[in-house]
Amino acid sequence: MRYLGRSHLEDATFLNDYRKAAEVHRQVRHWVQETVKPGQTLLEVATGIEDGVRALLGHQAIEPGDGFEDGMGFPAGLSLNHQVAHYPPNPGQKDTVFKYQDLMKVDFGVQINGWIVDSAFTMSFDPMYDSLLAGVRDATESGIRAAGIDVRICDETMESYEVEINGKMYPVKPVRSLCAHDIKRYLIHGGKSIPFINNNDQTKMEEGEIFAIETFGSTSRGRTYEDDGVYGYGLQPDVPDKVALPFATATRLHKVIKEQFGTIVFCRRYLDRLGLDRYLADLNCLVSNGVLDMYLPLADIKGSHSAQFERTILLWESSKEILSRGSDY
Repeated sequence: MRYLGRSHLEDATFLNDYRKAAEVHRQVRHWVQETVKPGQTLLEVATGIEDGVRALLGHQAIEPGDGFEDGMGFPAGLSLNHQVAHYPPNPGQKDTVFKYQDLMKVDFGVQINGWIVDSAFTMSFDPMYDSLLAGVRDATESGIRAAGIDVRICDETMESYEVEINGKMYPVKPVRSLCAHDIKRYLIHGGKSIPFINNNDQTKMEEGEIFAIETFGSTSRGRTYEDDGVYGYGLQPDVPDKVALPFATATRLHKVIKEQFGTIVFCRRYLDRLGLDRYLADLNCLVSNGVLDMYLPLADIKGSHSAQFERTILLWESSKEILSRGSDY
């Protein structure tokens, strides 16, 4: 499923697919904003998001290949407070409850025919965080305004803000290890990145490219570490269809992953939905043999606060379309 040229710009189906996926994202995040309240578990929230996407698309992703054409663009990430990104509720772990004083980054994707809408927002019920959310959201808007054809990647930087939390002033630092990125068909990370700090990268944005413009702001170092657990897995796009593996069960799991997800990122909950069990050793086998990439949760220092806002844009010759924009953000 490699990305080929710019021919998709002349395909009416491409735009229809992208705009429909964006509308599904808007409706599901509206549900999140209207119904999610403190006291709910993250598993309840993630399940609600993913069930909502599947219901609106009309694909439950149970039968072979059913979620490949239309479905989740990647698993719902629900990252609290110092957790910056890539935190999913996984089977077997203790349920985490969303509390009044929590900051929750809500990041999920919707795809139709492989065209992925990647959009995220941060929610909190405590007005103490309003200025932090406003600052990070404003930085994302600034990045979108500046984005365009022939813009050098390193020209996109996050302005610094100061916010007051519990009577103390904090500078908001851009999270350096997480970047805005281009999106290719069936690939959430296409290869180009937009860092939040100046650098010598000469890469430019080009006509027809799709970008997820996102900023992460933290009241701590702005540097992340890999936390415990696993967010998800993604099939390596260049891996051949047949791979010599040491276990027959790993070979069978590889076949299921190709049929159900292709190169779309998935998580363990998705394998559970398919009725699979005892698959952890086989997942590890696929990772160690270079068949799967493994994505880990990312965090800043405990006690810090972080926020994220993100939108998906399409670059035309003389304009840009903010595909995921809604009345909320």
